[in-house]
Amino acid sequence: MPSRDLPYPLFDADNHLYETEDALTRYLPKAYEGVIQYPLVNGRKKIAVRGQISDYIPNPTFDRVARPGAWEQYFREGNPEGKSHRELFGAPMDSIPAFREPVSRLELMNDLGIQRTLMFPTLASLIEERMRDDPELIHVVVHALNEWLYETWGFNHKDRIYTTPVISLPILDKAIAELDWCLERGARAILVRPAPVPGFGGSRSFALPEFDPFWKRVEAAGVLVAMHSSDSGYARYSSDWEGKGSEMKPFEAQVFRMMAEWRPVTDAVASWVCHGALFRFPELKVSVIENGSAWLVPLLDELASVYKKQPKGFLGDPVEEVKNRIHISPFWEEDMFELSKIVGVDRVLFGSDYPHPEGLADPVTYVDALKKFSEPDVAKIMGGNLARLIDG
Repeated sequence: MPSRDLPYPLFDADNHLYETEDALTRYLPKAYEGVIQYPLVNGRKKIAVRGQISDYIPNPTFDRVARPGAWEQYFREGNPEGKSHRELFGAPMDSIPAFREPVSRLELMNDLGIQRTLMFPTLASLIEERMRDDPELIHVVVHALNEWLYETWGFNHKDRIYTTPVISLPILDKAIAELDWCLERGARAILVRPAPVPGFGGSRSFALPEFDPFWKRVEAAGVLVAMHSSDSGYARYSSDWEGKGSEMKPFEAQVFRMMAEWRPVTDAVASWVCHGALFRFPELKVSVIENGSAWLVPLLDELASVYKKQPKGFLGDPVEEVKNRIHISPFWEEDMFELSKIVGVDRVLFGSDYPHPEGLADPVTYVDALKKFSEPDVAKIMGGNLARLIDG
C-alpha cells in the first residue's frame, strides 16, 4: 500500500524501465548484426557497441540492480564517511517483473500510490554518444529500440504509463519519419537527448533552423519533448583535463566531472533560446527531466548579461522565454519554493526517478518537500501540471 493517501492524483514525470538483453537487437536488420553484443568479461556480461566494451552502465542486462532509493541518505546528508560509490549503492536486488513489463508495473504503481507516469528507458542513454560518428547507425539502432519499446510496453498503456520513445535528429528526414512512426502508435511524449546532434560534418545544435521542420511537426502534434539526463558526451571534455578515458563510470567518484555535472543541460536550454527554436515555435512543450534545477539561476544570469550586450542576437528576451516555457522536474532535495518563484508553479513537475538508486524508494514522499506550498499548488506539482501537458 502507498505510504499515505493524497487527495489528488499523482502523475510522476520520471519513472524508468529496465530493458531486456535483446532490447537493442531484436529488431536490428540483419545487415547490422553484431553491432550490439553482450560479451562475458570476468564472468559478467557487458555491452559492446561496435566491438567497444562500455562501462557506462555496469550491468546492461539489469538482472541484478541497485535498490530503489539506495542513494537517498547520500543526497539527504552527504557522504561524511567518504564511502565509495559501490558502498553507497549497497546490496543489489534481483530485477522484478515490474521493472520489465507494464502489467506488473501497474500493480506496483497501485502499491506506490502513483496513478500515471512517464516511463523512460535506461539503456537508451548510451546509444547516441557511442555512435556519434555514424549517423545512419544511430537511426537504425534507435528505431530498433523503439520497436522493442512499443512491442513490450506500448507508448500509452491504459492511459497510465506513457513510455517515451527515443528520437535522434542527425538526419532530418529520418528523424521526422521516426517521429511520425511513434505518433501513429500513440506516443504522447518523446525523449530527446540534451546534447549536440551528431552529423556527417560534425555536431550542431538541435535548435538551429535546419531542424525547424521536425519541431514544427512536434508542435503540431502537441507531444511533450522530454530532455532527460543522458550521456551527452561531455566526459570527453573532462578527459582533456584529466587525461583519462572518456567514459563516466558509475562506481568511481569522479569529482572533477561532478563540478560540471549540469553543463550539458545548461547548454541544451541555452541553445533553445540562443539558436531560436523556442521563439519560432511558441506552442512547443519542453521539459527538463532528471537534471534538477541548480543550473537554472546561473544560466538565467548569464543569459541576462549576454542579452544586455547583444539584444539583436536573440529573437526575444531569452530570460523570460526560458522562465515561461521550460518545465522542470527538480530533485526532491532542492528548494522547489524558490524555483517556483522563478518559473511559476505551473512549470514545476514531480519526478521520483523510480526505481533508480538516485531516486525515491517511496515516490509519494516527494510531497514532503512541498510544505511551503498551498494544497492547490501541491496538487499541480504532484500531477496536475504534467497532466495538462500530456492531455493537451
